[in-house]
Amino acid sequence: MLITTLACGQSVEELNKRRGFKNIRLDFTTDSIKGLIFEKEIQERNEFSAKLYRVEHPDYESIGGVKVKEIKLKSFQDQVYQIQVITAKDPRIMQGLEKAYGRSTYSIRSETYYWKGDSISLVYKAHGKNAISLIYSSSRVHRLMMKDKTKKIEEVAEDF
Repeated sequence: MLITTLACGQSVEELNKRRGFKNIRLDFTTDSIKGLIFEKEIQERNEFSAKLYRVEHPDYESIGGVKVKEIKLKSFQDQVYQIQVITAKDPRIMQGLEKAYGRSTYSIRSETYYWKGDSISLVYKAHGKNAISLIYSSSRVHRLMMKDKTKKIEEVAEDF
């Protein structure tokens, strides 16, 4: 079994360990990210106040020899909960992901490939005709959003 795991690549444990893309980590504060540029306030799922940023820094311009077109991230209470990396369409991206994180799972419904760790997920999908989108998400920060919503509802209920 160990030989099979080594031959097929790592596992989602590596995704749990890395916690994001290069030095951009999920669940970390936004002030820890190089090249962060605020874009706008957003409403996540039409109910949670969040912030949208783009990242521009030479450290993030490529993945191996594949050009990174754009990096965006979202934060809730200054904690990063989503990183979107848009790259040129290149089969080496999927090959590298499967080598690092093991075999992906394919979702017929959403037409995406994904890896799911303990509190982190990574989705690989087409982004137009000539690009790929990698979306790293933190379920821990999503739980914080729900806890914050519950707290606000309780405050309203107590005010009656």
